[in-house]
Amino acid sequence: METSAKSAPSTTSTRAIQILLVIAMVAALIVLIGLFPDFLAVIALIAMVVVTVVTAPAARGRGGGWWIILAVGTGLSVGGALLAQALNTLGGLLAVIGGVLVVIGAAIGFPASDED
Repeated sequence: METSAKSAPSTTSTRAIQILLVIAMVAALIVLIGLFPDFLAVIALIAMVVVTVVTAPAARGRGGGWWIILAVGTGLSVGGALLAQALNTLGGLLAVIGGVLVVIGAAIGFPASDED
């Protein structure tokens, strides 16, 4: 049984994906800058996780490799933030690498227009 991308339309609209990826980018920048209160950084990490989970179905289509970058970046950001509680330098470095990957993945995956 073969299914094509055209027979299984995405459940998330292009506009929704654009908004979600902008949220992920802003959240990653909040974590990267580090000038905001801790509760805001935690909210930003949660936002990155939510965006990663919600955009997963959109990655099944053509050119979905961006989502892997987004997911790895989110994982590194969350893991780095947790690790920073014990090992500040290593955890911070992982969080920075993860944040950069989130921004790159979101930029690559940002849909320019509706693709039908």
